Amino acid sequence: MLDRNAIGRASPPTLNEVEKGSIRRFAEALGDYNPIYYDEDYARASGFPTIVAPPTFPASFHSSADLRELLGVGIKSLLHAEQAFEYERPILAGDRIYVSTKVMDVLERSGPAGRMDVAIIEDEGRDEEGNLVFKARRTLVVRATKEHV
Repeated sequence: MLDRNAIGRASPPTLNEVEKGSIRRFAEALGDYNPIYYDEDYARASGFPTIVAPPTFPASFHSSADLRELLGVGIKSLLHAEQAFEYERPILAGDRIYVSTKVMDVLERSGPAGRMDVAIIEDEGRDEEGNLVFKARRTLVVRATKEHV
């Protein structure tokens, strides 16, 4: 069972540098060949100063958060159930974004297999001036392990 005291636990910000090659590889992995992710001239003609990252790109960012430590469970017991992104502005090649992670809520839900614990995790990305760039909210399900059964 997840400890409700985990709510509010957070990691310090971690720097993520957005590189053109990373954007290209991420878009290729998605199978999305929109030229705004690859072609700087096309991105400029579309009104951006450089190439733009795909909407789910923050999923590739790192934070110093250790979910085992924040939630008090083994990483193998966590299942990624859902993720949503909110943006203040597009993420661009050359951005330097500081990402911090926070436990927003810990819930108990009923499912087909019985009771399960759910953690709501929020990642927040800010630019070097401290302006909010994005928020990503993840829902994680904690699988029952032999210790929890």
